[in-house]
Amino acid sequence: MSSTFPEQGSAPVTSAEDIGRLHAQAKVAPGEIAIGVIIGRTSEQFDFFVFGISCVLVFPAVLFPFASALDGILYAFTVFSLAFIARPFGTALFMAFQRRWSRGTKLTIALFLLGSATAGIAFLPGYKQIGNWAIGLLILFRLLQGIAQGGSWDGLPSLLALNTPPERRGWYAMLGQLSAPIGFIVASALFLFLHSSLDENDFIDWGWRYPFFVAFAINVVALFARLRLVVTEEYTVAMEERELEPTPITEILRTQGYNIFIGAFAALASYALFHLVTIFPLSWIVLKSTQAVDSVLLIQIFGGVAGIFGIVMSGYVADHIGRRTTLGVAAGLIGLFALAAPWMLDGGKELQDAFIIVGFLLLGFSYGQAAGSVTSNFEIRLRYAGAALTTDVAWLIGAAFAPLVALGLSMRFGLAAVSAYLLSGVVCTLLALRVNRALATRE
Repeated sequence: MSSTFPEQGSAPVTSAEDIGRLHAQAKVAPGEIAIGVIIGRTSEQFDFFVFGISCVLVFPAVLFPFASALDGILYAFTVFSLAFIARPFGTALFMAFQRRWSRGTKLTIALFLLGSATAGIAFLPGYKQIGNWAIGLLILFRLLQGIAQGGSWDGLPSLLALNTPPERRGWYAMLGQLSAPIGFIVASALFLFLHSSLDENDFIDWGWRYPFFVAFAINVVALFARLRLVVTEEYTVAMEERELEPTPITEILRTQGYNIFIGAFAALASYALFHLVTIFPLSWIVLKSTQAVDSVLLIQIFGGVAGIFGIVMSGYVADHIGRRTTLGVAAGLIGLFALAAPWMLDGGKELQDAFIIVGFLLLGFSYGQAAGSVTSNFEIRLRYAGAALTTDVAWLIGAAFAPLVALGLSMRFGLAAVSAYLLSGVVCTLLALRVNRALATRE
């Protein structure tokens, strides 16, 4: 009976409806929310990794046959970055959709758009068939992917953060981040199977299209799985009671703009490393012809497993020393890794494999706490939109141009440019964490 009594200082429970709302909220367990986060993000990460791998193995030959191998990959990486530029606009647009209709309607439209754009890439004719129209269509589909991913924000990570015990926040924060290595492992394994089973002509002609078909199918499954959680009465009540509703973007930028940029820069080292150990090594090794493509894809699958281990470890460590401290320690380790990167990448197969495995381990350790380490600064009523925009900006400034910049600079100035790029992210992370600590102390 005691569970129906309000806490001291809270509004009294005066009706059966109020009691029902309290019971509904009690049913929303952190583990159930975490499953929803993993399902939703894994489908999105798989989509993006399929595109990223295709930028190295497929698009230079299919869409940029007029360019050199290096220029073809650089052109593809330029298109790759467009989704991250479009993502904040998608967030703003679909927040308006949610205010006008509902969270379920917004999510349905966003994932339908994401799946349609992905399927469009699967059916895309090559440059030899329709010329520059093929490149234009790829750009369009990539922009639509970014807009859709911005619109697919469902607020579950924020709800998870607000419904976990304080002493376990690091552990639950890392659960949603497991989607990145899981999505990468599935994408890499699928490309490995196709590339090793088909000859080069068949792979370039039609084999590469199958991962995009699979991505469309996964989006359909993820849509129904997420809707089953998001539109239920329990989650709707929990979102409302936590005030996790779409605030106008103009209000967020006006009142909480500094928190958005502090949060984005605090995770910069992690996001900069993200594509430097997932997409960039494949492009570097393929251009240098130091290993077979299948060998690189296989070691990257093992790297994804190492990334999962690093993410799990971050949850354990964060609950003992704090999430911000964990992020700072991870940034320092990434700095040391950056100094060794040229020596490892320019070495033989063993050192290149070590770069991928160690890089994934560090990526998991830092990325595991990157999402929610600073978004807790937002007022609860602003956290829904604030967390979405912070994530968008972090991806944009940290990861969007990482493979393009790293490959372009390393080919022109050597691998020391990769070290400089990563170290700049480390410096930004440490400064942002220091500023955040100072602001928290002042408040």
